[in-house]
Amino acid sequence: MPKRFALYADADVRGPVVKALRQAGWDVVRAIDLYPEGTPDPVHFDHAAREGRVMIVHDIDQVICANERLDKQLPCPPLVVWAQKSYTKATVGAFVAAIEELASREQPFNPDYPIVYITVRR
Repeated sequence: MPKRFALYADADVRGPVVKALRQAGWDVVRAIDLYPEGTPDPVHFDHAAREGRVMIVHDIDQVICANERLDKQLPCPPLVVWAQKSYTKATVGAFVAAIEELASREQPFNPDYPIVYITVRR
């Protein structure tokens, strides 16, 4: 049984993905439900870190922000990066399966570099 972790979905993560994750039993908060459009990335990182949530992103700017925060030893929540290229081609179910597989790992996130890139199979 996978160990569930709370998720923080970036504003670019499609609604059907969030819905499918919730239906599969995941605790998901959407950035767009908490902050207005255009809110700077550091606000989202601070919120997710404070709440102990794993961010789901597919925007390279957020990966850059995460790396900058890690370099400066600022709070940085774990990130699941779903490459935009596969984001547009994969099914919602394939993404949920990829998250489930990640959660099944003994240690899904390296504490020193908590950024995980997932490949979603079609």
